Amino acid sequence: MNETFHQPIDAADIPRFAGHATFMRMPVAKTAEGLDIALVGIPWDGGTTNRAGARHGPREVRSQSSLMRRVHHVSGTEPFSIANVADVGDLSVNPINLVDGLTRIEKGMAEIVAAGAIPLSVGGDHLTTLPVLRAIARDRPVGLIHFDAHSDTNDRYFGDNPYTHGTPFRRAIEEGLLDPKRIVQIGIRGSIYEPDEHDWARQQGVRIIYMEEFVDRGVKAVMGEAREIAGNQPTYVTFDIDSIDPSMAPGTGTPEAGGFTTREAQQMIRLLEGVDIVGADVVEVSPPFDLAGMTALAGATMMFELLCVIARQVGDRRRALTTG
Repeated sequence: MNETFHQPIDAADIPRFAGHATFMRMPVAKTAEGLDIALVGIPWDGGTTNRAGARHGPREVRSQSSLMRRVHHVSGTEPFSIANVADVGDLSVNPINLVDGLTRIEKGMAEIVAAGAIPLSVGGDHLTTLPVLRAIARDRPVGLIHFDAHSDTNDRYFGDNPYTHGTPFRRAIEEGLLDPKRIVQIGIRGSIYEPDEHDWARQQGVRIIYMEEFVDRGVKAVMGEAREIAGNQPTYVTFDIDSIDPSMAPGTGTPEAGGFTTREAQQMIRLLEGVDIVGADVVEVSPPFDLAGMTALAGATMMFELLCVIARQVGDRRRALTTG
């Protein structure tokens, strides 16, 4: 254990239900300075078109993340010993002004990126990923590995509104934040508004892997292709909790039957090994629709899986600098 890095509170000293709720029971840092990975909440759902409530996601995921322990049981990864990690709190948001909300999120995320930390955030609805990408990809487009039930590449809602949780990746491609030929969307399913709804995304070069194809091919084959699409260039990972079947994650704004099991989701994230991850998020956890905290627990679990992959990446780079 690297004692120079922040460490989680030991449950043998203070029980999990006691003390301040932070991501993974990590200490709170006022800024991201000196951190390798910044855990951050984005409590905003101004882009939600149906069932609101994801603004409460970060708080509940923090609570459920107290169940995460120090060591990954499969890989043996000790993320807090190989990377300096802390909870940097929630970004400033505006719940009554969508455009200002996007601006505030971008500004707060830009400060984390400027400090040199890799952000691992919890939303919030999926529109929060757009201002995050504006901060992360302002100098060059990045790739995207996207776990979701929905493509989120629609154009307009309710007349001429370009900003909802169904449009972030269309806007990100148009703004040059994402390289569409390095985007893979996994788990897409459910009824759609129009027969050609996904045509625009495919025309840009986005690889859409529908749930039916995922079932036919399996986790390893799909993730092998995802890694090939991402290549060795900077890539963002976004995990919408509605990619998981609502029998295991009911607390979300737009549930779709026929999704991943939590076990499949964990396996897929573990197979991100080797991807150059410059940021990641877990979004659309909506506690008002949850049962016994099971969706928030699923979100916290996926966050821990992502943390372990990113921490190994940080550790490998640190060792390379030391030995080089």
